[in-house]
Amino acid sequence: MKKDQFIVPEGMIYLDGNSLGPLPSAAAGRISSMVEDEWGELLIKGWNQAGWMQQPIQLGDRIGKLVGAPSGTVVIGDTLSIKVYQALAAALAMRPDRKVILSDTGNFPTDLYMADGLIKSMDAGHQVQLVEPENVADAIDDKVAVLMLTQVDYKTGRKHDMMALTQKAQEAGAVVIWDLAHSAGAFEVELEQSGCEFAVGCTYKYLNAGPGAPAFIYVRRDLSETIEPALSGWLGHDAPFAFERPYRPGSGIERMRVGTPSVIQMAALEAALDVFDDVSMADIRTRSVALCELFISEVETKCPQLKLASPRQPDIRGSQVSFRYADGYPLLQALIERGVVGDFRSPDIIRFGFAPLYIDEDDVRRAVEILKDILESGEWDQPRFHKRAKVT
Repeated sequence: MKKDQFIVPEGMIYLDGNSLGPLPSAAAGRISSMVEDEWGELLIKGWNQAGWMQQPIQLGDRIGKLVGAPSGTVVIGDTLSIKVYQALAAALAMRPDRKVILSDTGNFPTDLYMADGLIKSMDAGHQVQLVEPENVADAIDDKVAVLMLTQVDYKTGRKHDMMALTQKAQEAGAVVIWDLAHSAGAFEVELEQSGCEFAVGCTYKYLNAGPGAPAFIYVRRDLSETIEPALSGWLGHDAPFAFERPYRPGSGIERMRVGTPSVIQMAALEAALDVFDDVSMADIRTRSVALCELFISEVETKCPQLKLASPRQPDIRGSQVSFRYADGYPLLQALIERGVVGDFRSPDIIRFGFAPLYIDEDDVRRAVEILKDILESGEWDQPRFHKRAKVT
């Protein structure tokens, strides 16, 4: 759909956009302009004259359009871990008489780490309860304070039903937080329609804003004037340059800002979001499903040694496909050396992301032919492919 708007090395089939999106063609120029024309020429005047201070809200509104959130309910900044902490702290404060945070065993570890750290510091008897993804609905009861889920399982690509689970949790009196790390930019999300109280996400995966790109947080509009931010950073203050005490939270979604935004990284995000301006998320989803279905069919026909780990039904699968293979790590390294880039998740999962903005059917077929050749030749079983790197 938009291959010419991304930079992917010649001969590479990049199937790892679910972990780190490729460089948008316009991003380097936008970053250079920001560095040279704004930082270089304006220096500190850039906060006012180049609009750096307003960018977290402006870019938040652009992300909001992609995830079904109205203007003024999304702000970017900080990291996803920080945004999880903010959302969870605010959610727990809304249900002071309840002590259970319900999540699933497929949730991304950092979300659970942040939950563990938060409740340890609170020391108020809270606990994290984990159940298998398919058992979440049955585990929701009147003891649950917060339902905190990642919509798409990072290992298998299994996709939760946001509407149904949000409704059931709220009927039981719980607050709902969705992590959209593997959703935003991959398929249609309807945050406002779901009625969930909070959502968080990152911008370096399917949104292609680059390594270390800022995270975002959504707060349902009716809550944004009353929630108390647990991380009361100065840019979440109602008047940061009044330098006053005590802390006075800003208006609306502004109160969920924390620290100084990364202006250089916001330039990359701005360029990355431009790519989405004239495409619909519905079209992206349709094409993504077609690519995933083709990949599954080709792999199961030509590489039967691999076993599908993702759901077979497209409607409960995100935009990635995962397969199991006992020697998945060295197999993946051999694939990467041959120009097919995916990634590995312990103990035996190899993952492939399908972003139709820069992936097409020819890429899928070529990737599977290379995979077939590596498996049949035993090329993967070489010492250098077995050596684990820090990032898998």
